[in-house]
Formats: sequence, C-alpha cells, structure tokens
Amino acid sequence: MLVLFETPAGFALFKVLDEGKLDKVEDLWKEFQTSESARRVVKLKAFNKFENTSDALSAATLIIDSKPSKGLRKFLQKHCEGETLAVADSKLGNAIKEKLKIDCLHNSAVMELMRGLRNQLTELISGLGAQDLGPMSLGLSHSLSRYKLKFSPEKVDTMIIQAIGLLDDLDKELNTYAMRVREWYGWHFPELTKIVADNIQYAQVVKMMGNRTNAVNLDFSEILSDAEVETQLKEAAVISMGTEVSDIDLLNIRELCDQVLALSEYRAQLYDYLKSRMNTIAPNLTALVGELVGARLIAHGGSLLNLAKQPGSTIQILGAEKALFRALKTKHSTPKYGLIYHASLIGKASQKNKGKISRSLAAKTALAIRYDALGDGEDNSIGLESRLKIETRLQVLEHKDLEKSAGSIKGKPKIEMYEKDRKKGAGALTTPAKTYNPAADLVLGQTTETPKSELASKKRKHHEADTAPSTEPAEDGDQEDGKKKKKKKSKETKETPAVDADGDKKKKKKSKESEEPAVATAEGEKKKKKKSDVGTEDVVMQTEESGKKDKKKKKKHAAE
Repeated sequence: MLVLFETPAGFALFKVLDEGKLDKVEDLWKEFQTSESARRVVKLKAFNKFENTSDALSAATLIIDSKPSKGLRKFLQKHCEGETLAVADSKLGNAIKEKLKIDCLHNSAVMELMRGLRNQLTELISGLGAQDLGPMSLGLSHSLSRYKLKFSPEKVDTMIIQAIGLLDDLDKELNTYAMRVREWYGWHFPELTKIVADNIQYAQVVKMMGNRTNAVNLDFSEILSDAEVETQLKEAAVISMGTEVSDIDLLNIRELCDQVLALSEYRAQLYDYLKSRMNTIAPNLTALVGELVGARLIAHGGSLLNLAKQPGSTIQILGAEKALFRALKTKHSTPKYGLIYHASLIGKASQKNKGKISRSLAAKTALAIRYDALGDGEDNSIGLESRLKIETRLQVLEHKDLEKSAGSIKGKPKIEMYEKDRKKGAGALTTPAKTYNPAADLVLGQTTETPKSELASKKRKHHEADTAPSTEPAEDGDQEDGKKKKKKKSKETKETPAVDADGDKKKKKKSKESEEPAVATAEGEKKKKKKSDVGTEDVVMQTEESGKKDKKKKKKHAAE
C-alpha cells in the first residue's frame, strides 16, 4: 500500500512496509516517535517537486477543491499501478478513482499514519530540511490566503452593496433632473407635461423638438409609440399658452436632457450588472425575492455572511427598525414587514394575507441565504422550490377567503351535487321530482283561524241542542209556559253579564293571537275548539240551575 502526502515542496509517495501495524491504530503513534522506528514502518518511494511558487499554488488550490492537478495525475499513473493508495481527503480519493482507476483508502488508521509522517517528514525525505520547509510553507500559506481573499464571497458581495447603493442614488438624481427639465421647459410649452407622462420620453421629445414651433414638421414616431399622443402634441404646440424663450435657454435645456438620457442609459447598464452578480453570488435569494430586494437585504445586513447569521424573524423586519422600536416603546403592534414588502410574492397577496406570506417568505429567504453563503452548489433549485411552496400556500389562503365569503354564516359553503339523484348512464332520476304545493303558502295578513261569526253560530247551535231536552211539554199550561219563558229570559239577562265578561276576555285573547304573524297549526285549532265547547257547557249548566230554582218558587206559590 502507498501513502500520498502533500508537502509545500511537492507530492511524496511512501511505501508501507508493515501493513499489520495499521490494524492497531492506538499504538501507531508510538512507531513515529523516532526516525529509526518510522523508517521500519514506511519508506519513501517517489517525490514530485514543484517547479516554482505558481505551480505550488495551482496544485494546492486544486487539492483544496478535491481535484488532482495534471502533474499529480502523471505522477500517480507512473508509480501507482496495481497498488492501493491511502489519501487524507475522501473526495480527492473518489476523484482519483474515477479518473485514474486507482483504488483509494481513507480511514482512521490512514489519518493516524499521516500524523506520524508529518512529525518525521524532514527525516524521511532526504534533502528537505527544517530550515527550507518553514519558508516554503509560509510562502505557500500567504499565496493561498491572497487567493482566497480575491475570490471569497465576503469580498465579492461588496460589489453588490456598492451597485445597489449607486442604483438608488441614480434613481434619485434621475427624478430630480427629470423634474427640473419639466419645470424649465414648462415655461415654453406647459401642455407637454400632461401629454407625455414618461420622463425619458419627455427628455427625448424636448431634445428633438427644441422650440415648440418645430413640432409640426417633426416625426415623433420613434419616440412616441402611440400616434394619438403625437397628434395631440402637434395640436397643442400650435395653440400653446407658453412664453417665448431664447436660443441660449433652449441650448441649456437640451444639455440637461442629454444628462437625463445619459444617466438613464447608465442606470440600465448598472441594473444588468447587478442582475448578473446577484445570479452568481446569491441565485436562490434572487429566485425568491428578486434582484433589487435581495441586493437591498445584503446591503442592509452588511454582507451575505452576516445576513446568513440572521433568523427569519429579523430578515422579515429588516428596514423597519424605526417602526419596530417605536412600536415597542409605545406598546403598539410591531411591523409585519420591512424591505421584504417589495417582493413580488407579497405584492400578489391580499391585504389580509400579507402578514402570513411575509412570515413564510422570510423563513424561506433565511434558508436560501444560508445555502448561498455556505453551500457548495451554485444552482437556484432551493429558491425555486421554496417559491413554488409559498405560491401554493398563497393560493390556499386566498381560496379559504373566497369560501368564507361565498359560504354560509359559519364559513362552510353549502354545495349540493347535481348528479347525486341520477342513475349512472341514464338521464332519468332515481326518485320522482317534487311537485310544488301552493296550499302550503302563507300570505301576509291572513291567518288560519276561524272567523268570529262562525264561532258565534256554533255556540248558538250547541245552546239550542242542550236546552231542547230540558223543556217539558204541558198540554194544559200554555200560558204558564209563556210566563216561564219570560221569567227565564229575565233571569238569563241578569246572569249573562258574567258570561259576557268571560267571552270578552276570550275575544281579547283571540284578537292578540290573530295579531301575531304565525301559522295556526291543527293542534292550536283543536285547543280552541275545546275551549269553546267548555264555554258553552258552562252557559248550559247555569241555565239549567236557574230553571230548577224557578220551578221551586212556583211550587211554593201554588202551595200558598
């Protein structure tokens, strides 16, 4: 078995003389305490020396990335045919195995063997002294540090910070210059401000036209895409109410227009540069929130690495620190979003769901930033997957809101299946269709109670039926019968006020019940009939008692 060992001077291959000692990992360190015992375990087989510092730097950087250099591949092909190679890096061993078809080994025994080789390196390699090895390792470490500093993501994201800062400054300057052009040229042609709304198109029109009298003879089709706007401009130039200006004034206005157009072109170039840098440095962050929002988050955090150390709750309110501390001081509700509010995903959400989506987006953004800052991959797969999840969550939230608004009071929509009563494969219904029953309708202002006249007629019939058998026929006392009837009527008129009072009370109750807008059921009607029957029975009983009393009085008079 051979051992590959990297030194600042070159690559060394050692032959393991006694492979049995590798089984005892704990005792392996004792074999390298002296140079004599170390020579009994390993022996130098070949050494590949670096030609210069640049060769050493290129080989070292490739080793750090777990890739074998061209010189190392030739060196291993020459000396490692049919041998097993022990390496300190498992990824490097896999790369050697794939490209050179050499079996590689990496375990704890190999790492302990590397430790012993490092201790006795100057003794095992002849011609490499400690006084030479120290300056070589120091120079190579300095070169590697400069290389890492040149290509480290912490330093590359400073370009993004500067670019987004300059982009914001350019936007402010462009707005200031564009407003100055409108105010300055507005003295000469004030109607143009309302006709052309875009600042860049306004500057181009002013630069091309100069004096408004030239507008009739010019063609603005390259600047203005709409023909109607061009006709309005030419008509307004003829009847404009603006003042006349000199040629020197127009010259200075045109120079200001040149500045506006130059700044707009440079802003477009800067945006393309920022877009390419963001897709290179933070592709997952860009896929989630976009180039501008991602760049502003990095600039606010100071660097991509500093931003990766922040939790999702902090990323959610970055840019709203003043509002946060003011809310904490006044004990009001804290803000839901900061710079992340300008992301397209939050813009798609309704006002009710913006807080939920911003919280989910901030959590996914924290994961994407950490992968961009500390991960090895350079694709944006995590960002695209996270964006898809947030979009589905947004659709679910919006769908729930629609269900609540379209459903019943409890929030559950009442949906009936149209095909549930149909036979499969047939057009007929399994159950007959329900017919409309007009008798079940109730018209306002009508009740199902019986009218008062019918109740009165029923009482009379009951009274006649009850009083008919109580009368006794007499053949020889027709006059007496007439007198009896008169007396009965007189007594009945005396006793009827009490009965009438009861009847009035019942009528009042019935009138109150009739005023209520309710449908009288069959049970209610039965109860009312029972009450009416009871009332008639009371009247009949009273009349029978009065008749008996009259008979007793007549008998007393007859006896006297």
